[in-house]
Amino acid sequence: MDGDFDYLIVGAGSAGCVLAERLSADGRTRVLVLEAGGSDRRFFVHMPLGYGKLFFDPRVNWCYRTEPDPGLAGQADYWPRGKVLGGSSSINAMVWVRGHRQDYEDWQAAGNPGWGWDAARAAYCAIEDNEDGGSDWRGAGGPLFIRSNRAPAHPLVEPFLAACESAGLKRNADFNGAEQDGVGMYQMTIRGGRRNSAARAFLYPAVARGNVALRTGAQVTRILFDGARATGLEYRWKGATHTARAGEVILSGGAVNSPQLLMLSGVGPGQGLQAMGVPVRLDQPNVGAHLSDHQGLNYTWRARVPTLNDMLRPWWGKLRVGLRYLARRDGPLALSINHAGGFFRTDPARDRPNMQLYFQAFSTLLPRLGERPVLSPDPFSGLSIGLSNCRPASRGRIELRSPDPFAPPRIFANAYAADADVAEMLAAVKLLRRIAAAQPLAGLLEEELRPGPQVQSDDDLVADLRARSGTVYHPSCTCRMGADPAQSVVDPRLRVRGLERLRVCDASAFPSLIAGNTNAPAMLMGWIGAGLMIEDRRRVG
Repeated sequence: MDGDFDYLIVGAGSAGCVLAERLSADGRTRVLVLEAGGSDRRFFVHMPLGYGKLFFDPRVNWCYRTEPDPGLAGQADYWPRGKVLGGSSSINAMVWVRGHRQDYEDWQAAGNPGWGWDAARAAYCAIEDNEDGGSDWRGAGGPLFIRSNRAPAHPLVEPFLAACESAGLKRNADFNGAEQDGVGMYQMTIRGGRRNSAARAFLYPAVARGNVALRTGAQVTRILFDGARATGLEYRWKGATHTARAGEVILSGGAVNSPQLLMLSGVGPGQGLQAMGVPVRLDQPNVGAHLSDHQGLNYTWRARVPTLNDMLRPWWGKLRVGLRYLARRDGPLALSINHAGGFFRTDPARDRPNMQLYFQAFSTLLPRLGERPVLSPDPFSGLSIGLSNCRPASRGRIELRSPDPFAPPRIFANAYAADADVAEMLAAVKLLRRIAAAQPLAGLLEEELRPGPQVQSDDDLVADLRARSGTVYHPSCTCRMGADPAQSVVDPRLRVRGLERLRVCDASAFPSLIAGNTNAPAMLMGWIGAGLMIEDRRRVG
């Protein structure tokens, strides 16, 4: 049996790493972090554009598949999730977006005091060390360096941004600033030409203190209870079953794994657990429910001018950029797939943006078995403009597939189940074509390859978006926080209702989905959540 700890953290992902750092900051509090994955000390983890090599790699990735989804023309979508130190912050596209201020005001209005925009902005400023320095909107001196990407990543970025302006979108120098609307460069979690994951920024400094223990390859199988009080965890590590005890247990496994572990431990929809032969400890129908995720797709064009395809496809191009990266930690390999983008409204009457744009100066139409072909793009000059919905109305769920903790859960994404999601995506793809038809970008494009000029009617556009859309890897809300016990799993202090000394602190606890990439708000959950836990510990201790 492991020794006793003050906190047990399940999952060394975006939230879990932040929790480990903040909860151990006094140098005395004993913390154990259990991570099912292994070390992040892999070349393609740290090389920013290398994450294409990690997309299907089970050594660092849970490689989930959803159930066949009627909203995606019956396809089973692929859901990569980080199974490695840093979690999904070690395999993602590194875009740093806080979300719209009103998203956090919605959190607070749903009965979650301390989670509004003022608190969120203060926390982000404490987290960040922005390359451009501090301001009313940006943080400086925090543990997480944020690359500002002042210089365009590719010569095609400026024509794209100018075409967006011609299509009616304004420039925005900082999506994390005073307003989110507009187009520009994305900020990135990249430092010194290397991925700046949650493990690099938070976990390793915490472990160096000496009061944080870390187990990798340790998969938690169930939560241990004494009546209604969580007392510890059971986990498999190095071929044996171990237990660990603590004053408090915190689940930070993410929107798939946290509800799965609760259900494996008897906390979830009672009827479903009984059907699986799992003894019911707490009948809580909201566990695994309310799943919300951003759906997206790309439109792709053949270009008349060179793109990154021309640089990254041939062997000599790979050699050149590879040597440049090894020697100087810069060039295309030191960047993300998403060079620029922005946020817009499909209807100007909306009170905030409901769509996100992504510009990629290369294309990957041709499949490559077992790899997302980021490092081996198409053998012609191509580029893509993608988009995703910011605030989908569709809801899915997570269910147990089996009482076996090593079996993947069932994921029902229910993409485009709400008609409103289809209608706004239809309006959004029409804007993509208006951008491509606007100068100066139009003069640089030869032909639309996907979906192709033959796809014109609304019915055909909808059929195409159902056939080609998929997750943009932002599942959330499956253990959501709220004031109403009938609609939530955790209270505003992230405590699982009906149980003691058990919390959930990760994207599964989002009350609603944030507009934008979810790595930043997942770290925010860890930062604010840790503050609440420290307050509660002082109050009782």
